[in-house]
Amino acid sequence: MSKKHNRAAAQWFSMDVHLHTPASTDYQQPEVSNLEILQRAEVRGLDIIAFTDHNTASGYRKMVEEIHQLELLEKLNRLLPEERNRLNEYRRLFAKMLILPGFEFTATFGFHILGIFHPDTPVRDLEHLLLSLNIPSEHLDEGSQTVGATTDVLTAYRMINEAGGIVIAAHANSSNGVAMRGFNFGGQTKIAYTQDSNLHALEVTDLEQKGPRSTAAFFNGTKPEYPRRMHCIQGSDAHRMTPDAARKKNLSIGDRATDVLLSELDFNDLKELFKSNDFSRTRPHRFKEEPAFDFIQAARDEGANIIQDFHESMTVRGGKLYAVLSDVCAFANTNGGTLYIGLPDDAHKPVVGVQDAETSVLQLEKEINNRISPPINCSIDIHEYKGKKLVRILIPRGEEAPYAVDDNKIYVRDEAETGLAVRDEIVNLVLRGKDSTQALPVSQPVQMEPSQPVEQASTQAAFANAREGNLDPRTGVEVFPPEERQGTQYFTVRDLRNGNKVKNVTRASARRLWHYAITRYAEIGGDVEKAQIDWRGNYGLLRSYQQNKTTYYDFIQRDGNNYRFFFGVTEDGIHGPWKVFSAED
Repeated sequence: MSKKHNRAAAQWFSMDVHLHTPASTDYQQPEVSNLEILQRAEVRGLDIIAFTDHNTASGYRKMVEEIHQLELLEKLNRLLPEERNRLNEYRRLFAKMLILPGFEFTATFGFHILGIFHPDTPVRDLEHLLLSLNIPSEHLDEGSQTVGATTDVLTAYRMINEAGGIVIAAHANSSNGVAMRGFNFGGQTKIAYTQDSNLHALEVTDLEQKGPRSTAAFFNGTKPEYPRRMHCIQGSDAHRMTPDAARKKNLSIGDRATDVLLSELDFNDLKELFKSNDFSRTRPHRFKEEPAFDFIQAARDEGANIIQDFHESMTVRGGKLYAVLSDVCAFANTNGGTLYIGLPDDAHKPVVGVQDAETSVLQLEKEINNRISPPINCSIDIHEYKGKKLVRILIPRGEEAPYAVDDNKIYVRDEAETGLAVRDEIVNLVLRGKDSTQALPVSQPVQMEPSQPVEQASTQAAFANAREGNLDPRTGVEVFPPEERQGTQYFTVRDLRNGNKVKNVTRASARRLWHYAITRYAEIGGDVEKAQIDWRGNYGLLRSYQQNKTTYYDFIQRDGNNYRFFFGVTEDGIHGPWKVFSAED
């Protein structure tokens, strides 16, 4: 088992680690001092801040030099009263807040990357790193976004991480962000830039937005090309100290902050948070009059999916403990995920809770260790929710796939369903286990030149790039005409999430969605003319239905003289000509 975070001993701290100072050329209040910036951060209730000027550490360096100068005068007994007040104020604020050095680096093609460092990091080390990232020495103190050709994104991630920094993609969903909105490059580059192992978090501007169209929802591990769930935070990117009355979108210190759950106010604990797969330890900062963010309620509202599920109990009787173990195995073989024990999968049903949660945790640790192989480092903890105790299991995406229960039962996750893997899926898992970089982008620089294609980063990246012009739905399954052998029909099913084809699927071996799709295909595939179809040109709707608050669609498409069948498509899989059937349109 992995090291457990002691949630009971932890507390929430408010953080804004994207602050500029007058050391940035585009700072809008150049008359303010660094001390005033710290004081304003305190007024806004911030516990953690970072100075992240454009391609320079000179703002932080000037503050450190001022403090050292005041301390020298103190040692010589030459401090003036006003200087003593300033020094005492600096000491008070540094004792109260975690004040971190950093920078906002401009990488190739103008993408912005935050590097946040331990407070003991010498400023000269940061300047040496910036020089190594190809910031021209003559521009090192300018604080300008415009610094000419520097270093590509993936190399910058690696170098900042190796230097001990926390690596955050700045305003990833906005201009100069690595999510590449507005760029027409291939999808593989976006995958590499948002999934790289040296990247700790994405800073987004829509963290409080709910629904599948938010950036955090896009990078939550449910997309096949983006299997690594990313920590998403928000920062003000403040270029001024106080609010701008004329332009409210022009943010000041603390206007867009993030709360983080830490054992102590410490850089190493903050970095450990971003390296963990516990995504409940960050939340948008709310002012006191706003309701606090409840991650368990948010999970219930979202419902079961490819990265989370719910179990009312984990008793041996009735196979409920085995169902938990099969889910753990399936998450490890797929994208990782979270299990909640003591909660029904229907958010409208009352909370059940776990009576002896501490004993249940010990039992789960024992069962997972003894019955799932190879070993998987899960984290198990206890939470209070509506007066009941729940058990939560955090399962990472395994690096030694395939994982099996009782040595020979291999499970995978498909949408909100866990099922036994079939042959082709087991083959893919074995290949992934032999090459753990197959499913996640390799951490090698992607050289982007306007006249040259980007190097392929991964199998998923290639699929994403290939399907950019593909009009097929992006979720659900496609069923192909079967082959009959000795009286049994064998189907080929294509997973629309990742393009994988699984052959030799029978109705008896098919999982729930596959079984439904094969059954529906058998009902209408042989006689389309008798089926009730809502045609819109060559695209047709067979039916739509709801399950656990999710709307599913069955589609048909004319392809010359043939037909193609797509079953179990969800809203986020609908695009292009299929949008006419979407309830969200």
